[in-house]
Amino acid sequence: MSRFKKSKFNHETLQIEVIPYSTWDYVWWSLRNAGWIALVGIISVLLFDFAFDSPKDRAMAREIAFLEKQLSTLESDIDEVLLVLDDLEVRDDAIYRTVFGVDPYPEYRRNPGVGGTDRTSFLRGYDHSEVVSDITLSVSEVQRRLVAQSRSFDEVMELAASHEELLQSIPAIQPVRNDDLKRMASGWGYRFHPIYKVRKFHYGMDFSAPEGTEIFATGDGEVIKVKRSYTGYGRHVVIRHGFGYETLYAHMSKTLVKKGQKVKRGEIIGLVGSTGTSVASHIHYEVSKDGTKVNPAHYYFNDLSPEQYETLLKNSEVAHQSFD
Repeated sequence: MSRFKKSKFNHETLQIEVIPYSTWDYVWWSLRNAGWIALVGIISVLLFDFAFDSPKDRAMAREIAFLEKQLSTLESDIDEVLLVLDDLEVRDDAIYRTVFGVDPYPEYRRNPGVGGTDRTSFLRGYDHSEVVSDITLSVSEVQRRLVAQSRSFDEVMELAASHEELLQSIPAIQPVRNDDLKRMASGWGYRFHPIYKVRKFHYGMDFSAPEGTEIFATGDGEVIKVKRSYTGYGRHVVIRHGFGYETLYAHMSKTLVKKGQKVKRGEIIGLVGSTGTSVASHIHYEVSKDGTKVNPAHYYFNDLSPEQYETLLKNSEVAHQSFD
């Protein structure tokens, strides 16, 4: 067969005849060759794309790798921020607030519950959905805790501003001088009552001293009660110091202050006696914090050496009979 002719078997003459191409033959030949060329081209392109990345693909791959590295770094940074926040919260509660004698910042305010719908649902369906979702939730947690810690520090700053007043208000000395102190009659805890002869809890400390010994206010404050009674505390004075502190001085022979009077630490407010339910001359002293009676021995840190304080604390724990 020539280039432009084709052979055809004639069934009538039983011979092979050579005939020229028709127009249709030329069209079919062109379409067939074009189809093969197109097929080879498509296969070549696909194989090339499969085996080799385009500049655009390589640039995108580099960008994805960069973003993945940044996500990993961001996760690590957020973990470090959370560790710093943990340390700040511990310091805030265990140091800063303890110094000022206030309760730790409430947990429900540090970590408020977050309700509602799933706030990361729009991030699902992607290759890095889980990582991005975790980072989003961690950032939200950091924001909440930072806001709470900022508010807590605002409170601490207010306490610091009134720190000097607080230090002067805390009942931090003994109600009588060491020189006038014969002995500690009774401390905090269960004791035998001298009159009722039963075991009762003694909410204070008894200091035995001669009648007429001066009694001092143990912190700055305001006298809120001056009362005379023939039973119980006898002649007694109550001072409100602020910041949740109150002190009581009982069994006085004489009171030297009036209700509403402002007093300073170390100011004389009365004289030792044995009025009320008492069997000997002494001063019964109580300290209350936020409405709860506490052991006064924990507050003698302004006028006692460490050795004197240890002796006082040891004597206060001896379970002998009280004077009231």
